[in-house]
Amino acid sequence: MSRWLKALSLTLALTALSVFATSCGSSNTQIRFVHAIQDAGALDVDVSGPNVSNTPEFTNISFLGIQPNQPGYTSIPSSTNTIEGLLTGTTTEVFSDSVGWSGGSQHTVIATGFSQTGSNGSNVVLMSITDVIPTPPTGDVSFRVIHASPSGPGAVDVYIELNPNNGPGLPITIQGLAYTQASNYVSFSFNPNNDPTPPGYTVYVTASGSMTPIISEGIYPANAGAVRTLVLMDVQNGTSMRPLFLELSDAD
Repeated sequence: MSRWLKALSLTLALTALSVFATSCGSSNTQIRFVHAIQDAGALDVDVSGPNVSNTPEFTNISFLGIQPNQPGYTSIPSSTNTIEGLLTGTTTEVFSDSVGWSGGSQHTVIATGFSQTGSNGSNVVLMSITDVIPTPPTGDVSFRVIHASPSGPGAVDVYIELNPNNGPGLPITIQGLAYTQASNYVSFSFNPNNDPTPPGYTVYVTASGSMTPIISEGIYPANAGAVRTLVLMDVQNGTSMRPLFLELSDAD
């Protein structure tokens, strides 16, 4: 074989190896799981499918729980999978659903709704939200809101105000966010702790079209460049939206 053919064969082999390695490297998806089922106990969550082990990916996760620790994700082979939630340490199924995740993607998966079974089967809603976490403009922080409160208003308005402030006011930051929807990320100038100005932001959540806050809570990112997701959830075993959001750390 000539040197040219040998060199060509080596080049083709290396190219094939590179393509294979790239394909393998992107064959997983990154998942973080949030337990927002207000009337369910602690859960073990198992993702089953091709090339996925039978060991639960998330274990003993209680209401308001986030796994893995934030910021972070759990790696799962991408494919059409079944995700199943069981009461921790038992075979009692709380929910089961099919999901399809592409390789190289990141998702926030939220189980919400109610564990009690109705006439049409399970009332659990499984939200799988693709995370495309931005890099905020220099000197800014970014926020996103997810509406996962089945007992709250069907749609909400969100006001994010730099401190100090006098309550929710125009313009609305996120308008008409419906149940099971996630907003886009919005950016604000970083508000550090510089006396006498109070640091951080106050987030107000109202029923859409109302000015009466359901949530009025401070949020205090430590650094410019931080990215946060704020999840709206139910009161545990209640009939209304929880007056505090659940904060997920997307980036610090």
